[in-house]
Amino acid sequence: MNQRGALRFPLFFAALLTFHAPMTDLLAALLLGILEGLTEFLPISSTGHLLIAQHWLGERSDFFNIVIQAGAILATTLVFRRRIWELTTGCWRDAEARDYSMKLAAAFLVTALVGLPVRLAGWELPETVTPIAWALILGGVWMLVAEHFAEKRGDVATITWKVAILVGLAQVVAGVFPGTSRSAAAIFMAMLAGTSRRSSAAEFVFLLGIPTMFAASGYAFLELVKDDALGSENWGEVALAFVAATATGFVVVKWLLGFIKAHRFTGFAIYRIVLGALLLLLMPVGS
Repeated sequence: MNQRGALRFPLFFAALLTFHAPMTDLLAALLLGILEGLTEFLPISSTGHLLIAQHWLGERSDFFNIVIQAGAILATTLVFRRRIWELTTGCWRDAEARDYSMKLAAAFLVTALVGLPVRLAGWELPETVTPIAWALILGGVWMLVAEHFAEKRGDVATITWKVAILVGLAQVVAGVFPGTSRSAAAIFMAMLAGTSRRSSAAEFVFLLGIPTMFAASGYAFLELVKDDALGSENWGEVALAFVAATATGFVVVKWLLGFIKAHRFTGFAIYRIVLGALLLLLMPVGS
């Protein structure tokens, strides 16, 4: 897929913005699952897209959102299963694998140690479109600027301790501001901090996302259980959305890993800026 393909790829969501026809709950669940799989690891913000989409498809429970995110995480785990096995078995006998695993662990701990107090302080994601739109626009500009400066460093694939720590912090920032995109914030932080090769930065961020998002989803689930807030779920809809998110996420991650070997992220940056501008122009303030 060429650079234009990166612009056309998420246009399924843009079409959704003008869709007002009656829709069954089952179809809405399917579309939300597909949307989660499409956007979780693309640098365009899954949280922001889901919050906006649910204005049209109907709000879903926190449990539903946790389950479809788990589907996307499972997809990534399947894509990187061999790499995970290499790191797990090699860290005991291979210095390079051990060093890489330790940097993943350090980035995860930074995210946890900084992000958990934010969560315990009661921070809640805004559910209105305006801050999401601005985050999409500013994130798109950030991507263009970051890639421009990263390319001046040459082709650097090494993950340093500095990169690991800053990527961990970038994940916290993305978790606080919906529309930022965890993958975008972390990948471009890695590229600015020294890992200019897109594929190397993306692999580190995707691998880090597996324990990070499993932990975040698990924590959110335990909160729901503690507050007796699971409610009555339609398990057929939840299962369908989970499968859709897993299948779509698997295809998207495989595609993206191949795409970024020969292409810049420019198409995604432009998509973010255009979508954010359209939301500011077309959506009522406070919606």
